[in-house]
Amino acid sequence: MKITQLHIVNSKISEVGNAQIIDASKANLILGFGDKNQLMDPKIYNTLKTKYVNAEIILCSSAGEILGNSIQNETIVCTVIQFEKTIIRTASVALTETDESYEKGKELIEKIDQDGLSYVLILSDGLIVNGSQLVKGMHAANRNGVPITGGLAADSIHFDYTAVGLNEIPSKGKVVAIGFYGSDIEIRFSALGGWDVFGPERLVTKSSGTKIYEIDNRSVIELFKIYLGPYIDDKANSILLFPLSVKLPGYERSLVRSILGINEQEGCITFTGDIPEGSTIRFMKANFEKLIDAAGDTAKEIVGSDIHYTPDLTLVISCIGRKKVLDKRIEEEVDIVSDCFGPDCYVSGFYSYGELSPNGFNSSCELHNQTMTITTFKEV
Repeated sequence: MKITQLHIVNSKISEVGNAQIIDASKANLILGFGDKNQLMDPKIYNTLKTKYVNAEIILCSSAGEILGNSIQNETIVCTVIQFEKTIIRTASVALTETDESYEKGKELIEKIDQDGLSYVLILSDGLIVNGSQLVKGMHAANRNGVPITGGLAADSIHFDYTAVGLNEIPSKGKVVAIGFYGSDIEIRFSALGGWDVFGPERLVTKSSGTKIYEIDNRSVIELFKIYLGPYIDDKANSILLFPLSVKLPGYERSLVRSILGINEQEGCITFTGDIPEGSTIRFMKANFEKLIDAAGDTAKEIVGSDIHYTPDLTLVISCIGRKKVLDKRIEEEVDIVSDCFGPDCYVSGFYSYGELSPNGFNSSCELHNQTMTITTFKEV
């Protein structure tokens, strides 16, 4: 695998670090993350396609771009990849309504040839989609149970609309899959949060899809007002600073869910993924050191006992909530990951509205929030 990384600032494209790809026509894949408005400028896609004529180009809007051990804002970071042994194939679907998420997830995986498939990377719209249902749909079609990781596009802190594109100018409502084929690509992955839980464990007693109406037979809004106080009226903070730890019925490990909206008239709080009745929840709050330590532990979980493991590429997808909480310390979580894999590993990624990854090596892909996820790639 050969890699060249590009940093695009105000439409000016610069190669960063050690550019390994000499012949641009041999590049197979471009993963680009960045500011929505810049990504949707036709000049960006057209320039990339003109130079990298044979590459599959996937562009995804973000709330911050990861380049090496640094975090960029309102720019575009592209990782150009030339595989030497691995075949990739791509597919996309378009969402117009959130209720389509299950069927579109299933349709997306069905579009990919599953013979010889070893891994799938998903980049999805971050607002129209119901991430839980998207994942369920993908599982329904993933007949060989291959690993799936990825993330939901973001729109900085605006929450207006997000944009994703496959071999086209990005637009809202798109979900893209990249299939990796063969036994010459080694994929590893991990996901950890690092948030503190507080308060007692509570039972979801009335919910529908992503909406919770009652917890312990009490109004969810009234309960949140007790715990969050004035933060309940502060959209940015209530969404990003106070997620829930959720244990779904039949699951042993907890997931994290962020608040998407509070509807006083309907008497419900909407979350980023499904929280069915019978789920148990606990409130969560930030702990700076634990958040940063969790990033390092995520990388260490990938390395395991293989202390000499050095991937070719590390893809980091972390949550906008972590970025807001850590603020000026945000680069520490990326720096600790970069240090773990060494100077020869290229690091890229973005801050998202949701993360897709198995919750442990032996589990299936799940939707996460407020979580640092890492996927590493190495051709062997």
